[in-house]
Amino acid sequence: MVVKKKKKEVQVTALTICHQDLETLRSLADAEGRNLASLLLRCVQLTDGVSQIRCVKQIVPFLEEADKNGTCDATVRSCLDILAGIYLSLSLKNPLKKVLASSLNCLHEFFLTEAIQSFTSRLQEELNTTDLYSYRRVIDNISSCMENFNLGITSVNNLLENVLHFLQKSLIEISEENRKCAGNRVVQTQLMNDLMVGIRVSVTLVQKTHGLPGAHLTISSSPAWQRMCELLSIFTKFLNDDDLLWTIQSTSGLAVILFIKAMFHPPEKMPDLISSLLLRSVDCTSVPEWFLNSCRSLCCVDVSESALLFLCQGTLTMLDWQNGRMGPSGEALLLDTVHVLFTLSSQIKESALEMFLSRILASWTNSAIHVLESSSPSLKNSLNGNSSIIKRLLEYVYTHWEHPLDALRHQNKIIFRNILQMHQLTLTEAELDKSDLAADHFIFELTQSLLRLEWHIKGKYICLGCLVDCIGVERILALAKTIPSQILQVMGDQSLVPYASDLLETMFKNHKSHLKSQAVDSTWIDKWHETWVSPLLYILCEGNLDQKSYVIDYYLPKLLNCNPESLSYMVKILQTSADAKTGSHHSRGALGALMACLRTARAHGHLQSATDAWGNLVSSAKIKQGLIHQHCQVRLDTLGLLCESNRSTEIVSAEEMQWIQFFLTYNLNSQSPGVRQQICSLLKKLFCRIRESSQVLYKLEQNKSKHEPENEFTKQHPSVSLQQYKSFMSSICNSLFEALFPGSSYPTRFSALTILGSIAEVFPVPEGQVQTVYQLSHDIDVGHFQTLIGCLTSTFETVKILAFDLLMKLPKTVIQLQDSEKLQGLFQAALELSTSTKPYDCVTASYLLNFLICQNALPSSLSTYLTQQVLGGDGDKSAAVVECNTLMVIKCLLENLEEEISQAENSLLQAAASFPMYGRVHCITKAFQELPLNGLQLVSEWRPVVEKLLRMSYRLSAVVSPVIQSSSPEGLIPMDTDSESASRLQMILSEIQPRDTNDYFNQAKILKERDRFDLEDLNASIPNIDTSAEIRGKEGKTCDVTAQMVLVCCWRSMKEISLLLGALCQLLPMQPVPEPPGALLTEEQVKEIGDHFKQHLLQSRHRGAFELAYTGFVKLTEVLNRCPNVSLQKLPEQWLWNVLEEIKCSDPSSKLCATRRSAGIPFYIQALLASEPKKGRMDLLKITMKELISLAVPADDSLSTVPQVHALNILRALFRDTRLGENILPYVADGAKAAILGFTSPVWAVRNSSTLLFSTLITRIFGVKRGKDELLKKNTMTGSEFFSRFPELYPFLLKQLEAVANTVDSDAGELNRQPSVFLLLLVLGRLYPSPMDGTCSALSMAPFVPFIMRCGNSPVYRSREMAARALVPFVMMDEIPDTIRTLLAQLPDCTDQRFRQNHIHGTLLQVFHLLKAFSDSRYRMNAYSQQELADIALCTKARLWLARRQNPCLVTRAVYIDILFLLTHCLDKPTEGNQPEQVLMKTLMKPSSYCH
Repeated sequence: MVVKKKKKEVQVTALTICHQDLETLRSLADAEGRNLASLLLRCVQLTDGVSQIRCVKQIVPFLEEADKNGTCDATVRSCLDILAGIYLSLSLKNPLKKVLASSLNCLHEFFLTEAIQSFTSRLQEELNTTDLYSYRRVIDNISSCMENFNLGITSVNNLLENVLHFLQKSLIEISEENRKCAGNRVVQTQLMNDLMVGIRVSVTLVQKTHGLPGAHLTISSSPAWQRMCELLSIFTKFLNDDDLLWTIQSTSGLAVILFIKAMFHPPEKMPDLISSLLLRSVDCTSVPEWFLNSCRSLCCVDVSESALLFLCQGTLTMLDWQNGRMGPSGEALLLDTVHVLFTLSSQIKESALEMFLSRILASWTNSAIHVLESSSPSLKNSLNGNSSIIKRLLEYVYTHWEHPLDALRHQNKIIFRNILQMHQLTLTEAELDKSDLAADHFIFELTQSLLRLEWHIKGKYICLGCLVDCIGVERILALAKTIPSQILQVMGDQSLVPYASDLLETMFKNHKSHLKSQAVDSTWIDKWHETWVSPLLYILCEGNLDQKSYVIDYYLPKLLNCNPESLSYMVKILQTSADAKTGSHHSRGALGALMACLRTARAHGHLQSATDAWGNLVSSAKIKQGLIHQHCQVRLDTLGLLCESNRSTEIVSAEEMQWIQFFLTYNLNSQSPGVRQQICSLLKKLFCRIRESSQVLYKLEQNKSKHEPENEFTKQHPSVSLQQYKSFMSSICNSLFEALFPGSSYPTRFSALTILGSIAEVFPVPEGQVQTVYQLSHDIDVGHFQTLIGCLTSTFETVKILAFDLLMKLPKTVIQLQDSEKLQGLFQAALELSTSTKPYDCVTASYLLNFLICQNALPSSLSTYLTQQVLGGDGDKSAAVVECNTLMVIKCLLENLEEEISQAENSLLQAAASFPMYGRVHCITKAFQELPLNGLQLVSEWRPVVEKLLRMSYRLSAVVSPVIQSSSPEGLIPMDTDSESASRLQMILSEIQPRDTNDYFNQAKILKERDRFDLEDLNASIPNIDTSAEIRGKEGKTCDVTAQMVLVCCWRSMKEISLLLGALCQLLPMQPVPEPPGALLTEEQVKEIGDHFKQHLLQSRHRGAFELAYTGFVKLTEVLNRCPNVSLQKLPEQWLWNVLEEIKCSDPSSKLCATRRSAGIPFYIQALLASEPKKGRMDLLKITMKELISLAVPADDSLSTVPQVHALNILRALFRDTRLGENILPYVADGAKAAILGFTSPVWAVRNSSTLLFSTLITRIFGVKRGKDELLKKNTMTGSEFFSRFPELYPFLLKQLEAVANTVDSDAGELNRQPSVFLLLLVLGRLYPSPMDGTCSALSMAPFVPFIMRCGNSPVYRSREMAARALVPFVMMDEIPDTIRTLLAQLPDCTDQRFRQNHIHGTLLQVFHLLKAFSDSRYRMNAYSQQELADIALCTKARLWLARRQNPCLVTRAVYIDILFLLTHCLDKPTEGNQPEQVLMKTLMKPSSYCH
């Protein structure tokens, strides 16, 4: 359904002028108001910016009239001067500024001299500004003067030296101020932004004024030249300053190259200078003195990687690469630049720099294309497909096409597409034909290598799409005829669906164009349908659920958009099959496919919308059959066919409404959450259609007297359709309320409430004279209201939320709550429920209280809690009432909470059994969440309430914290002041004796439960309340207190305290003033909250308690990082250093929990780091990671292992945190080292934490496992990509693997000292061969092969199996046959006396997996590979005894038989009529020979 976006209203700030200019205009304005001064005066006096724009546009006509008279009097001169002042006073983004510039661009030459003088004079005044925080306004004015504004450019050129001086001064002072404000992120962010704009304006200034008359930028003796040198020196300093943002360094790199280009002479030698700069080989004796003075730090050997990278970016961006204008030296610079980039790609670890590098490489390929269009033959030889540069570029593409950053993968696509274009430019004209291009050796090999890859690789789809654009799809189909089916088969994986659908779209569009261009009649469409539509229909009928869903959502719409006529072809085939294949619970069948096609076609406008227009395609019986089909997706598709349309105003027919009612009768109770969500979404689209089409019907009804042409809306009278709409909506609502009967299931309640909420949202209460076809409030009666109140008592919070939201959408006039007795009963019910021992009761209480608050329906007795009345206008009256009500309720709850805490301090058992306090706190927190915390009016009332809330929170925390901070909180019952104790509970307590020595924990008791709230009494007074919830415990009945009851009370209380404190943190003012008058939180209170969170997170043992404390603490840290108060802003950093020091010291008296995966410590550090601003350098993360990694891999084994355990657990939490994103990736290699080394520790706690960390790292590197197979192909990576992203792991894994392999043949006792073999092989087993295998690479896989082979001799079965899997990616495909023969030759002969079955088993497993990998490469199954397989089969004959009874080991015998069966399937090309089995048998039956 098409939804029109509302036009964004443009806000124009009105212009103002100074008092002196205003008086000047008044003195110059004539009495008739016809001169320019009068016009400007009227313009200035207007308060509306849009009206001022109209006045500004009249300036030029006034001046043209003056020009006719040939006079430029003092009035015009003064007005031009004021206009210059107005222009410079406007903000950069004010539309008035652009309108004024556009008008003055049309100024007649007669006035130009005066206008230039005025602008120059006013601009000079701006440049004299000395206030640092006003520099940004001046810089913006300089920028706007050079943006399509002739007067501005001329004025800037006249003041070029002064402008350059100002830019130099402003950049120096801003950078110095930024250094002084280190730590104040709010101020630093603004200053960094000012620096960025200043550098950009400097670049624009040189680009715009270079070559203009009077701009002496190339004369070394001119003052402007000296300013240029000083600016170049500043940019060089910024480029090397690692404390600045990378975007500033990047822009500085552009500026450095641009200034060198503008200043260096002769220009022919400039490429050589820049080339030496990039290669760090500058000869200081041969460069100009000005260059050496300004760029001395860039002439050194130790230039940073980031500086080199940004210099490369400047080289490619600022130099003119078009048509090879820089000649041979430019071509040499181009090649030097790419070599520098290749070097940097292996050194850079930061994700942000990796992103810069990918963009710069893509920019290099664009520049190379420009140069190749008119280059020398030597450059073409350097950049053809067989050159080393192109191979390095392809290697970069292959190693980064699975990178986690989407933007980097997009740059990869650009690079690959440009590689193909570069290769085409290096070919001769005769080779450029597409047919010849496909046969080109480079293109052909590239296509073959891509087709050989598995379909789980995302980069394969992108590269194949580029190849299709290059050589056409016909060549691809000739090599792989079934490629459409292969791609459709992988569309069950959500992560691959977008890539697969885009590739299919590219291919079938290309195929259609190709077939149409060659066809002489319409028969081409049959071939196109056979290629692209037939596989689609097979998937729709026979594919699995995920495949069908994704194909319908992604592929089918694109196919129909390309060729809408294909719909009739699909419907014809599916209708024929629908009668025979209606589907089942597990299969959609042809009927489901038919409904899916029709739904998609209608939603995208390929099908007539009216029922009688598309009804002939499918019968009414089939639609009803689809609406109650066994398969849920068929039901959804049929419903979508009725609800969705590409036109939002399409009328809903009576037949469609009947079908919808029929559908709801059988589908409200769907057990699938996804199906329920889709049903509700589709029905909401239907309601929107009814609303939009009803508005059209109302207009038609009003204009019925006019004679309109016949259309879909006039087939029946509009009033009839409107009445049908009203009856339909009323019937729907009544049936939905009937479904909410007491005891109805959760799915039914969810569906009914969600649909009712959609109706209330789509048909709101009309304002003014707006007509609406339906209002939900008209159908709400007392019974319906009672039903919704009853839903608040559901045990499912989702139902409570939906019911509450629906109640809030109803107008207050519908809800009759004026009866004081009923109000008092509801309020009392909420208060009693807030102390229930059932957790979901307090949630009910919170929603009930919030509902009463918002309805202004509180008992009059609560008014005593309010001492100040709030006065608000009509607009904020409702908000004021809500604030008053919330304040009264919170005060009431707080009063009760204070009394209960006092009792709990005496008897925690009594509190746990009778009045658990977490319910009160929960209600307070929920009430706070409904308030606009930054717009409170009763500040004087709230301040003492907030103070009391904090005190009560700390008191409650002190009561419950001993339990949750105990070493075994799950079995703990604290002692009460009463000396009674229960023998049975005392026995339980003695069995679960905690390690804590605190005498507070040693007794238990039996309590009488206090009088509880009886819903029967409430029901007698308030019959509308649902009393179905039973509350146990009557007066006089004893309650047996268990440890679980105490623990639930304690951890839930701490949870609610944490959430409350997190909500209170939002009260912290964000204004940069010391103590705002409206502030409800002081700096000291914020520090107290932070200390509370710190103590709780670092000492709590119960996971439920510290997990929720983490949620509140995150809110606090986020607020502190945005706070303008520097002392508060630095608190997270101080807390972080303190906890790291406490972890490192490992003091025995420390209360940090070393068990339970370090409990809340990882959460504490995680919250401090994740809230750090992502746009900065993430310095806290960098320092913390270095500290943690040094602790996780201790240099001295004699040190305590507690810090190591903490470090491993914290690292695990940080690597799991998605908010840290790519910023954590540079530390993955070090984390993997720590995990593997920790796995060899003799301490169990270290091994356990290392295992957990390693599991997290595997997920972080290879992705989340989405299948049961541990080594699923989707969670793999090429070996070259893995070691390219983590080069440090190459020598580490090799060294570790060598150490393991050297001991694998030893006794079992020695083997146990090398347990890391499992982790090593687990990593290596997740790699797979790269398309670049066989090319030169610094990270060769060959050294791993012998060690992995030796690991196959392990006495551990699992290790042998993993060694076999890990060997496959390290053997190149062409070398597999030789490797298999070598392994077979190592097997013992039947005459050998001594051999180990473990060794035999490991070798056979390696043979099996290598052979399987060779057979899976379906594009290598040629005559050559058949001969290789025959040779392998011959070698197996020499060891055939291993498959016979001569071999006593059943395990090795089974593996050998598996190898023989696999060989049978590999020989899939029969020769001379022989079947594969016959080929294998003939080979095995040949005379015996020994295979070496």
